[in-house]
Amino acid sequence: MTCEKMISVVSRLFFFAAFVLLGLGIIQRIAIGAGYTIMLLDRFSAGRFLEIAAILLVFVIAIQIREIRQEFKKRNP
Repeated sequence: MTCEKMISVVSRLFFFAAFVLLGLGIIQRIAIGAGYTIMLLDRFSAGRFLEIAAILLVFVIAIQIREIRQEFKKRNP
């Protein structure tokens, strides 16, 4: 597997994980608002899920900017 393919896979994985964490944060917030809690999600607050999702998205953005920069370098030697 080339480095470019591995970076692409990691970027997609982080993007998917960020959306899963966003969904978990929303579900946790709704459950707490209704007076319930989800046992598996009890370790982290809804805000913590959103923070981790934002951190993952920052990495995705950095990887995308790197790929764009490489494309510009290929087109303009």
